[in-house]
Amino acid sequence: MGAQGTLLLYRSVVNLWRGMRHGENRIGSANHFSCRSGSLIVPNQACQRARLMTIQQEASIDGLERRVLRDPALPRSEGASKTSRRTSALLAVLVLGGGALAYVYYKSQSSAPALAAPPAPTVTVSHPLQKTLAPTTGFLGQLSAIDFVEIRAQVSGYLTEYHFKDGQNVHKGDLLFVIDPRPYQIQYEQAKASYRTAVAQLDLANQEIWRAQELKRREYATTQTVDQRNQQQRGAQAAVDQAQAAVHAAELNLEFTRITAPFDGKISSRRVSVGSLINGGAGGGATGGTNLLTTLVSLDPIYLDFDMSENDYRAYQHAAKAQGSDTLAPTIDVILDDEEGTIYKGQLTFLDNAVERSSGTLRARATIPNPDLALTPGQFARLRVPIGTPKPMLLVPAAALGADQSREIVMTVADDKSVVPKVVKTGPLVDGLRVINEGLAPNDQVIINGLIRARPGSKVTAVPGTIEAAAKL
Repeated sequence: MGAQGTLLLYRSVVNLWRGMRHGENRIGSANHFSCRSGSLIVPNQACQRARLMTIQQEASIDGLERRVLRDPALPRSEGASKTSRRTSALLAVLVLGGGALAYVYYKSQSSAPALAAPPAPTVTVSHPLQKTLAPTTGFLGQLSAIDFVEIRAQVSGYLTEYHFKDGQNVHKGDLLFVIDPRPYQIQYEQAKASYRTAVAQLDLANQEIWRAQELKRREYATTQTVDQRNQQQRGAQAAVDQAQAAVHAAELNLEFTRITAPFDGKISSRRVSVGSLINGGAGGGATGGTNLLTTLVSLDPIYLDFDMSENDYRAYQHAAKAQGSDTLAPTIDVILDDEEGTIYKGQLTFLDNAVERSSGTLRARATIPNPDLALTPGQFARLRVPIGTPKPMLLVPAAALGADQSREIVMTVADDKSVVPKVVKTGPLVDGLRVINEGLAPNDQVIINGLIRARPGSKVTAVPGTIEAAAKL
């Protein structure tokens, strides 16, 4: 083989070695690094020695190539002899270097420890809670006061006092406002004086008629005189009645100067100040020109007004007939949209007598006890009305539900400890738990804690837990 042929052979070997080296993954700097070839990891020092041998071999081949290319007229025999000796030496170096590198790779692979598999995540599981419940349907309603009144004055005058704080809870008969009573006290005294005068006139008329009757009996007076005395006596009696009515009116006006609460409830802010001239009157209203002083609403009990669709109304009627009543007044649950999800109990007490044509709904109303006065007129609340007979149902915590686009899912654990998602159809919240209408079996192991660590198909370590209903009010 000539020098150029041998050179090409060794160049091919070196290129192959370079390709192998270029496929390695190098990590580190020039002085400290490690090499990776596939799944084999070579220690830093061994890889460094192998790299040094490879560089020396490449330098020798590069020198020989430069020599042959620089002196193409070199004698064939001399060039071939010298090249043969050098190539033999290089071949030996390559074989020894490759063997050393393979030995290092083998020892590194045999001494590398195997990585341990991570433990399965821990989750808490429980069977769904079973409870006998009646099917319900939900509505959105608005609270309203049973009693509402605008406080207005029935007499005119200057406002001298007020006896409440804005927004205060008041009781029936509590004093709210005082209008200057002095003018009405004077009128009351005048009315009483007029009454006494009328009573005196009546006494005189009674005496006059007695005298006329005595004279008529003795034939000293005519019948005409007796008739006149009778007429005067009846006129005096009418004057007494009129004076007495004036006294009552004056007394009533005097009472109207003290404005009191007509029922228990919560009062609004006052619309007038002390010293304001109040226009009162029995007419009231906007057309009467009276001043609005404040408003008062009752709180316990309280109404919840809502609209029921025709389908829901028919379902309600069927449920009422199934229980043998045409006027079912079921207990309903009222839920406030607060952080705690507070639930109140009430009674469905009113259904309107006709469906509105424009909306196709029926006006309905529930009455709710409000002893703690936590419910306020104008608030919105959700309520559930039973529309069927009670039957067993499954309940799970709301936190156990997940979303899969438009579907709701529950993660369960199978017998082989793998996570299995199940698509479910949910119902309302009951005692803080979500009703599951479809998709879940009573013996399913539902993940109730650690849901974020559960992946469909993955293995988990299941720890038994318990589903408990929230405490009722």
